[in-house]
Amino acid sequence: MKLFKKISLVAVAAAFVLSSAGVGSSVQAAGSVSGKITINGSTALLPLSLQAAKEFQRLNPKVKIAASGKGSVTGPQAVKKGIAQIGACDWDASTDVPGFKAFAGQVANKVAVIPFATVVNKSVSVDNLTTDQLKGIYSGKITNWKEVGGSDADIVVITRAFGSGTRVNYQAKALGGGDIVKKAKNYKEVGSSGDMKTAVSTTPNAIGYIDLVYVSGGDLKAVKHNGVAATVDNVIKGTYKIWSYGYYMTKGQPTGATKAFIDYVQSKKFQEGSLKKLKFIPISAMK
Repeated sequence: MKLFKKISLVAVAAAFVLSSAGVGSSVQAAGSVSGKITINGSTALLPLSLQAAKEFQRLNPKVKIAASGKGSVTGPQAVKKGIAQIGACDWDASTDVPGFKAFAGQVANKVAVIPFATVVNKSVSVDNLTTDQLKGIYSGKITNWKEVGGSDADIVVITRAFGSGTRVNYQAKALGGGDIVKKAKNYKEVGSSGDMKTAVSTTPNAIGYIDLVYVSGGDLKAVKHNGVAATVDNVIKGTYKIWSYGYYMTKGQPTGATKAFIDYVQSKKFQEGSLKKLKFIPISAMK
């Protein structure tokens, strides 16, 4: 009987240890994590990074997170240089994409689906543009809104600077791989998604492109692409094609506080909560 009691006590102790380990792993994501995380890169993903950082730091007061955005290519570059633990990027930077070589040794951690939209100033009456029309506008062959069903006014073309993930995806998916050609007249490059929103909103007859997160207010509007509206539902249904996955690039597999943070961003709680409210799409929604 004494032997049985000893065995039972050992079993209970083992069960407690296993249970504690399980609790510990969840507590690690909500309390005991410590360290510093720097996130650089995509301005399209910046609203997500800032919101996730706010929530994660509230749960883990010993973690300090600094997030900034200058364009997707700067994310994996910062990771390579060792000045950031996470490089936010609108493409999988561990593989080659047109214009950019792969960043060897980096791991792409998928964190969101990013819908992009063609946007115009409120002064523009056009509400739909085809791939061919957009190719014409961004190549400089179409220069007046009347050529695409609008009023007689010169088109002001606004684009992102080279290295932008939004630009990479827009060229590939909205322009069908077409070029963006610099024009001396009515052409402007901006450095971030926020700058794009400001430029299009404040420039009469302007056109640009931006991720759906930034489309708000009455000074700019998203236009349809080939007759399909830029909405979350249309991306999920597969009818709207201008979107990409957003990635957190890391040097090798993430560890410590970095892993805990990425796990939080990928968690159902965040994906189905704050991420959706920001007009991103959960990665699980795509088939």
